[in-house]
Order: sequence, then structure tokens, then C-alpha cells
Amino acid sequence: MNINRPKRLDYIFVSIQILLFVIYALPIKFFIIALPLWLQYSGIFLVVLGVLLGIVALLQINTKLSPFPTPVANSTLLSTGAFSIARHPIYTAILMMSLGYAIYQESVFKLLIFLALFVLFYFKSKYEEKMLLLTFNSYKTYMKKTGRFFPKLF
Repeated sequence: MNINRPKRLDYIFVSIQILLFVIYALPIKFFIIALPLWLQYSGIFLVVLGVLLGIVALLQINTKLSPFPTPVANSTLLSTGAFSIARHPIYTAILMMSLGYAIYQESVFKLLIFLALFVLFYFKSKYEEKMLLLTFNSYKTYMKKTGRFFPKLF
């Protein structure tokens, strides 16, 4: 079995992710709540932070970018830059952007999709990490010192 080839579960995760992105992008205007202006604009701050983190992570991955959780053949373990903040900084960036925009739009609907993305990324990253543990000997040590989506504080 070639560990670096996408498997059935890879396609399922990516299909669900695309579906959630499409649903999130729908111009649905129900389930709107009124938030204080300062909180609403803090959503924009989250979006900007997410964009910056995502750009740094994408630049680091470069040509090894894949939507699939199975590691790309001949890849190397990244643990600096964005990957020193979180083991899955692109997921973190997407979560930050989707949460921030949901807050800015005062949309409970988008907040629910954000929660669905969070659950999806949790399970997708667990699956991905099983593959990364088989691919990189040092991944277990990296896991201990770096948080999944957010920096480890302790």
C-alpha cells in the first residue's frame, strides 16, 4: 500500500469540505443576530489574521500543497513559521476567516457552518496525523510541542 496516494477517506473529507465551503458562501440572510459594533468589527480582525496565517503557511508548503490529508510523496516535515504556531495552520486560517466573517455578518447560519468546519477539520486532521506519524519519525515530538489548531500554552 502506497501511503502517499489519496485514499477513499481523503476524497470523502475533501468532498465534505467543498460542500461546506459552498454552503457557507450562499447568500443566506436568516438567523441574523445584533452584535455590538466593536464585536462585529473584531470579526474583520480575525479574517485578516486568518488571511495572513494562511498566506504564510501556503508559501511555506509551496509545491507540496494538496487538499488531501494524506501526505504528498517526498514531502518534508514543516515545523517552523506558521507550523510552529499550529500543526495545521491552513485549517486554523480557514477557521479564523470563517468565524470572523460570521461574526462580522452577524450570521448564526455562518456560525453553524464554521462549527461544522471545525468538527470536519478535527477529524480530517486526526486522520492526517495518523499518516504523518507513519511518514515522519519526528512527528510525535512535534505533536507534543505544537497545538493542533492553536498554540500550546503549556
